[in-house]
Amino acid sequence: MAWTRKDLIAMRDLEAAEILTLIDTADSLQEIATREIKKVPALRGKTIVNLFYEASTRTRTSFEIAGKWLSADVINFSALGSSASKGESLVDTAKNIEAMSPDVVVVRHPASGAAELLARELACSIVNAGDGAHEHPTQALLDLLTIREKKGHFEGLSAAIVGDVAHSRVARSNIHGMRKLGMTVTVAGPPTLIPPFVQELGVKVAYRLEDAIRDVDVIMMLRLQQERMTGGLIPSLREYSHYWGLTLDRLAAHARPDVLIMHPGPVNRGIELSPEVADGPYSVILDQVAKGVAVRMGVLFLLAGSKTGEAA
Repeated sequence: MAWTRKDLIAMRDLEAAEILTLIDTADSLQEIATREIKKVPALRGKTIVNLFYEASTRTRTSFEIAGKWLSADVINFSALGSSASKGESLVDTAKNIEAMSPDVVVVRHPASGAAELLARELACSIVNAGDGAHEHPTQALLDLLTIREKKGHFEGLSAAIVGDVAHSRVARSNIHGMRKLGMTVTVAGPPTLIPPFVQELGVKVAYRLEDAIRDVDVIMMLRLQQERMTGGLIPSLREYSHYWGLTLDRLAAHARPDVLIMHPGPVNRGIELSPEVADGPYSVILDQVAKGVAVRMGVLFLLAGSKTGEAA
């Protein structure tokens, strides 16, 4: 289907056909990474601003690479070195940037709803690169592209999302995307890290790692987001790792032999994943990173490029 939205804010807002359009577009752009000269003219003359109020490695870098591979001019903006550190509000900062005529603003912010606020206030396209504990739609899209490439389809697949679900925007976006594409989802973690009423999103809940990973097709392990936590949610990192750390022994005892192990990064080795699992044959973590560039190219192309033409 043709893409008609001005912004990409949340997986919750998208229809299944729109999600597939995004994934298909990203899939078609993957081959750019294999070229000797990784450049197409699709967004020549367009300007992309990466407006990041939180630290980021994979998301910010992949948006920058994506924009440059599409021949856009890419400006990276860090709140630490800007007037935001002097007290300027998010909206004032964004309106000042908009006065310089960007085509797309990619925003990451610690406040849930920040991207939606900018989408209402600004005429240019807004991409949510993570807003608080709300959503991270491009992460879910790259996860879904990875799953389809490895499994060939979505309908009937099952996934377990394990760990700090309460603070995870990745979990929320993936739940919406997976459910809309016909997957069943189980979330699992200590009771203190499972959001109240999460079943209303159409997921099952497990309180033992062994129960969550049994016979599922995909296991997505989440980082403990201690920067978003108040005290007392887990007794200690050692105890959390003992009960919720994914090891080769647990995989061998309870998981399918063809299971995919995913993680949105950064990985805390020895806490949510043992090094043997993170680097092992089940892991598709680096595949996810590679897909991130293609997905972000697809998003930027659909928002700022031709709605009907080819990227290259």
